[in-house]
Amino acid sequence: MSRTASGLHAAEAGHAELEPPWYGAGLAHVWLPYAQMKTITPPLPVERTEGSRIWLHDGRVLIDGIASWWTACHGYNHPHIVAAVKRQLDIMPHVMFGGLAHEQPLVLARRLIDLLPGDLDRVFFSESGSVAVEVALKMALQYWINAGVRTRCRFLSFAGGYHGDTTGAMAISDAMHGGLSGVLGDQLISPLPQDDASDTAFEFLLEMHADEIAAIVIEPLVQGAGGMRFHGAATLRRIRKAADRYGLLMICDEIFTGFGRTGHMFAAAQASVIPDIMTLSKALTGGTLPLAATVAGAKVSDAFWSDEADRAFMHGPTYMGNALACAAANASLDLFEQEPRLAQVQAVSAALARGLEPCRELPGVADVRVKGAIGVVEMRHIGDLERLRARFIAAGTFIRPFGSVVYLTPAFTIPEEDLAALIRTVVEVLREREW
Repeated sequence: MSRTASGLHAAEAGHAELEPPWYGAGLAHVWLPYAQMKTITPPLPVERTEGSRIWLHDGRVLIDGIASWWTACHGYNHPHIVAAVKRQLDIMPHVMFGGLAHEQPLVLARRLIDLLPGDLDRVFFSESGSVAVEVALKMALQYWINAGVRTRCRFLSFAGGYHGDTTGAMAISDAMHGGLSGVLGDQLISPLPQDDASDTAFEFLLEMHADEIAAIVIEPLVQGAGGMRFHGAATLRRIRKAADRYGLLMICDEIFTGFGRTGHMFAAAQASVIPDIMTLSKALTGGTLPLAATVAGAKVSDAFWSDEADRAFMHGPTYMGNALACAAANASLDLFEQEPRLAQVQAVSAALARGLEPCRELPGVADVRVKGAIGVVEMRHIGDLERLRARFIAAGTFIRPFGSVVYLTPAFTIPEEDLAALIRTVVEVLREREW
């Protein structure tokens, strides 16, 4: 069977008329994310979005339970963000950030600094979360080089962690990239220090390798793509104290947790922890345009402040500080200021906790947990992931479980009836056990 006839073109017979004209021919040439292209279930053609809903080409409407990989915190097509992007498009969609500066990124940097904890006060913009992590790692390595220390060239991160799909980010990730283990560089992976045994293992790694480590990297409070695993503020504070004790930098990867997802604007601040470097993306623009930021504290940025050219940070993404993306981010921050987003997160959290609780009694359920606007039902085993995803779609929802986890991360603005429908669908589908 040809590649055109298999995989992507295994769509249901007799439904070709339901495909838009741009779908079939174009899809044959697109490499889709996290997918075996030969056997993948064809993706759903989308016509438009609005609020918490996705309109498909065939007329179906899905309630989005995951806010487009956790980005659309205000819902889709929020008029305030749309208007800001349209205004900026008429003025200037983009101009390079080398040798030139413009309003939107400068305003955004100042606003982010005002929101972030401690002395995080120097913002480096890029286009994606993975790149923001790469920038953070590079900053940490050069911090030590500028200090005259070339032996600190490794990173310590944590079991179950995920930091992105670029090479350096993969090297410090314990999740998603097992097939490339052994070829990404020799980094250190520790259990999260949550009890005596894991704390002992963490301290042992530090004692053995502290003089090789540039920084400790952690997703604060929630490990997202590694399984929606939660840990307490005490664990994060323990890691900060250990970093200080051994003179190491601490990097908080808030690409998932930042901008209200855990119930506070930033998870590190919720735990009263100030990292040396923080990475941000996903909800930064309210799910409208690609943008990321790596934010350093004075301790880090001061190490680059010099009359010597070779101490400068030599990095510069082509679309760094993109005007459209920064306009969207500024509009998103307006909404956090003007509308009760964190109160809405608490309401979503309470509804998730109440509504998902019955899953605890279902066969095959290992755990039910909620933190902020994150609701998780962890299964002991999911036999057919694609079939389970299809069952959620058939029920009028877009819920995309992975591994052994069924989760909801809806928009903070989701209507009560849509949230209730998502929760009800999770309970009913898991009760069926037909997957």
